[in-house]
Amino acid sequence: MPENLLSWITLPWTLRPDTLLGATLLLILAALLGEVVWRGLRWPRLMGYCIVGTVLALSGGGLHPIGPPTALRLAIDVALSLLLFDAGSRLNLRWLRSNSLLLATSLAESVLSAVAVYFVARMFNAPMVVSLALAIVGMSVSPGVVLRVVSECHAAGQVSERVMALSTLNTLYALLAGRLLHGWLQVDSADEVWGEMARALFSFCGSFLLGAALAIAVAVIARRLDLRNENSTMLLLGFVLLALVIAKTLQLSTLLVPLVAGIWLRNGSARPWVWPRHFGTAGGVLVLVLFVAVGSAWSPAIVMEGGKLAAAVLLARFAAKTLVVVSLARPSGVSLRQALALSVSLLPLSATAWVMMLDLAAVPSPWVRELMPAFLSALAWMALLGPLAVLYGLRYAREIDTGEMGRLK
Repeated sequence: MPENLLSWITLPWTLRPDTLLGATLLLILAALLGEVVWRGLRWPRLMGYCIVGTVLALSGGGLHPIGPPTALRLAIDVALSLLLFDAGSRLNLRWLRSNSLLLATSLAESVLSAVAVYFVARMFNAPMVVSLALAIVGMSVSPGVVLRVVSECHAAGQVSERVMALSTLNTLYALLAGRLLHGWLQVDSADEVWGEMARALFSFCGSFLLGAALAIAVAVIARRLDLRNENSTMLLLGFVLLALVIAKTLQLSTLLVPLVAGIWLRNGSARPWVWPRHFGTAGGVLVLVLFVAVGSAWSPAIVMEGGKLAAAVLLARFAAKTLVVVSLARPSGVSLRQALALSVSLLPLSATAWVMMLDLAAVPSPWVRELMPAFLSALAWMALLGPLAVLYGLRYAREIDTGEMGRLK
């Protein structure tokens, strides 16, 4: 048998993460470990997925620092779109209008976090562009991690509602700021400023319009079909995929479109919107792949290089968010205990920030080499600490019934 033919036959069965056998075994292991940590430790299942990714990274089998291969990137984009759509659909703008201090808290902690991270990064002699990129990351909180922990643990209360709202708003701010930074990095001369401003405006407006169109399409389906039906869920998934394809084709924000669609869907009708749990079996598998990928998106060498800056940035981010949340706790209607729990629950960084940084890293520039070690180190710290911070923050707020969780096992 020719050697190249033998290689073609055996390659898919090589035990590597990027082969059919390796990917299948990782999928099985992540699903099993997710159940183990859920039943044994009463941790969210995504902890099992992240642990598998972390072990993969420690063993040297993690993803390339600049990003995953095309097929995996598509799965990541789809899974993240589903999570952002779900997160957006839980943001009640009427609540923000009635409690303006909640919106003020969101804006203040986002801005102060960005400022604190920027100055800490500059103290570590990071270039201005790197510091700005890290500052944008510092604004954001992973809505996917928050949503999964709150949903799986059946958390309910003021802190649970606020952390979901703040994480969604922070993501919205970070996406808008990230797009502005991306446009600024594309400008090589003063003559290109207006052209890049026009492209940024087109991206913003186009993303909002496409998000609104997606929301309207989903609302029409919801009125005519039973979303508990598997076929209807697949139809919804198809619309999300279509919106993702259009966004990529028109160079719109693949993160902003689903987030806007969810917000529009939630607030465009007086009827409450109930999202299909895990968006069907296919959505659950994609989310599993997403968190395994995020957990493996680093290496020990990267952490050794950027770990100190990452730790300083994360501490500054936590201090800034805590200062604002605690200061505005009483006026906004929560106790000190709830404010501390909320501050801890705002720690997660995950897939949204990762995809934002991958998009920024696609801009040809020497600063990318200095940005990724610090950012991926922060992602490594938060891969396991983030979900646990949300879990124990909500437990401290007494919004998770541990007895109920035991029965859910």
